[in-house]
Amino acid sequence: MKIKPIQISLFILFILGGLFGLMFLSQKGGVQKEQTQDDGFSYEGISLKYPTYRTFLELEKKQDSSLTRQDILEVTEIVTPLEIETTEGDENIAVVEQIKQLPDFSKIDTTRLVRIKYPDANPDFVNELRNKLTSRSCRILHYGDSQIEGDRITAYLRNRLQHMYGGSGPGFIPILPVYRQISAIVEPTENWERYAFFDPTKKKFSHRKYGTYLSVSRFTEYQKTLPDSAAIDSLPLIKASVIIGKSKKTYAKFRRFTNIGLHYGNSNFPIKISVYNDGTLIQQDSLITDGAYHQYKIRTSVTPTNLKIELEGKVSADFYGLTLDGGSKVQMDNVAMRGASGTIFASSNSTTYRRMVKQLKPKIVIMQYGGNTMPYLKDSTDVDKYAKRIAGQVNWIRRRAKNTNFIFIGPTDMCLPVNGNMETYPLLPYLNSKLMETCLDNNVAYWSMYDAMGGKGSMKLWVEEKLTAKDYMHFTWKGTKIISELFFTALYLDLKEPDTNDDA
Repeated sequence: MKIKPIQISLFILFILGGLFGLMFLSQKGGVQKEQTQDDGFSYEGISLKYPTYRTFLELEKKQDSSLTRQDILEVTEIVTPLEIETTEGDENIAVVEQIKQLPDFSKIDTTRLVRIKYPDANPDFVNELRNKLTSRSCRILHYGDSQIEGDRITAYLRNRLQHMYGGSGPGFIPILPVYRQISAIVEPTENWERYAFFDPTKKKFSHRKYGTYLSVSRFTEYQKTLPDSAAIDSLPLIKASVIIGKSKKTYAKFRRFTNIGLHYGNSNFPIKISVYNDGTLIQQDSLITDGAYHQYKIRTSVTPTNLKIELEGKVSADFYGLTLDGGSKVQMDNVAMRGASGTIFASSNSTTYRRMVKQLKPKIVIMQYGGNTMPYLKDSTDVDKYAKRIAGQVNWIRRRAKNTNFIFIGPTDMCLPVNGNMETYPLLPYLNSKLMETCLDNNVAYWSMYDAMGGKGSMKLWVEEKLTAKDYMHFTWKGTKIISELFFTALYLDLKEPDTNDDA
């Protein structure tokens, strides 16, 4: 049977007409999601998203945000991020252009900056921050989710603060990095494996001794039960190593470190450690085998160019990571926890955490969370519970890290698809305000990244300007520098002394 073109055309029109007709039957908000409703059909637990004719023909105005592209451009033009350190000098150290260590307030409209909120109950909060940053040594722990992964945001702030107050080195580096970072060269051998307390794909250690950085690296597999003497005798000696060097792609300040700390614990069997620089043995020891937390210190007169730490033993200890510091002034650790919501600290072993922070002596803790929990919140009660959990985590850390000031950076604007459009999560404004309220009530300063971006609907526009990735979540490098400078400038406005010469 020969099918005529007119028949094909009529068939297509019939199908299209039927599909269009279904739009008149589709219900607005007929498909219930966690926080929103899509147009469509629902029947006995089965849902099908389908546009209504009003949505399809765009007869209803989109009311998610009144922001415009110009609004976002004005936000990004409030500050000018630093562009420095692009070439190599004779000593393999970046040539630092003459930079202004302070923000140029002749070009900044400070009235448009989103400022940091401080607890009313502690009017001396800013003075405490200033005193700690200007002290002989000030370590800052920057905890966060994947938003700070790869030393993003942290690196920019660290460079800014080290230029302002002194200090050098990139701080904490895991022995086995699982994400790309350029702050230092770290090359582990293949027999290392990472175990993170916040990694849902890994079974948790029964002892929960994950330390301050909440992850460990091992060169032999973790076993819940320690082997007996007979089993130990039959095990082979295992060698593992990690090479450390200064990166040519990062800030010059990070390329200067002479104090290297190897942090470890749960060491119950002999492990020999040998340290080489450019092939020359400079230190050799045995790690302490009492099972407790310890720091093995390596000191060099200049930044090592090719430092190799070699470990040899039958059963690995838990290695919490390396700290690469300049020895004084500001050190800042990037502790990125992919997928985390900032609610797992109190579940870790408190003794190991306390011993490690006693050694590290952090004076400021920055926590940056909220984004990962957003998709799972169903109502305001869930938001209240999450905020209460955050307060519990802060106070748990505070009891172990004495005399520490806390700053909480709230979540970015976040979008989800609603009827084909990217819209801000309905509960996000409430989450932001509730976190702020809870933090201020618990002597924690709060900076709203959501408001700094522009508020409701801003994420979509940041994506269009290529300041955030198309996942509507993570900042691009350009966006990272802008949001970091917005935070730093807000912080600097509060820290600067009244007689500070801003034009210096």
